[in-house]
Amino acid sequence: MLSLAGKKAAGSTRAVGSSFVRQKHTLPDLKYDYGALEPAISGKIMELHHKKHHQTYVTNLNVAEEKYAEAAGKEDVKGEIALQAAIKFNGGGHINHTLFWEGLAPTSQGGGSGPSGALQSAIVDQYGSMEKLIGNMNTTAAGIQGSGWAWLVKNTETQKLDVLTTPNQDPVIGKYIPILGIDAWEHAYYLQYNNVKADYFKAIW
Repeated sequence: MLSLAGKKAAGSTRAVGSSFVRQKHTLPDLKYDYGALEPAISGKIMELHHKKHHQTYVTNLNVAEEKYAEAAGKEDVKGEIALQAAIKFNGGGHINHTLFWEGLAPTSQGGGSGPSGALQSAIVDQYGSMEKLIGNMNTTAAGIQGSGWAWLVKNTETQKLDVLTTPNQDPVIGKYIPILGIDAWEHAYYLQYNNVKADYFKAIW
């Protein structure tokens, strides 16, 4: 599961004369087929999760940002404030899921083999072993009430690894750099694992 490749999930801009035009966010392509992660995650879940759930975040984020730009153009501060929740939720959903797809890989592409190098050393130094880190993250993920994410992050202040959670679709921000995220929303596992989300957390590794 561990893959440290990163993609920029946020939208970009391009220069047009003396102004900038925001390019719309798009659904990222996966580096593997929907069924490539079976039996850990079924192809049906992957397809629904990617093509439906993630696409909805992308669509709604584009709509919210367009409305925000219109409000800003009218100097409608109340309108801008009213749209911030939608931008945070859908923008976070887009960022989180983009990171999630990149953290997954089929066994043919190294999935499940664990980390190496500096990350492996940091995990062993702080947690004792990869198995203990997995137990820590799975316990943390199982403790999420409602919907959210469990993350392995780097704390830029301490230069150490941390395990933390974020609610709903809140992204990892501030002093933390996300390394690996586990989606704890029901749409990520319920079709296959029903209400036994602990089995999903074990299988995803």
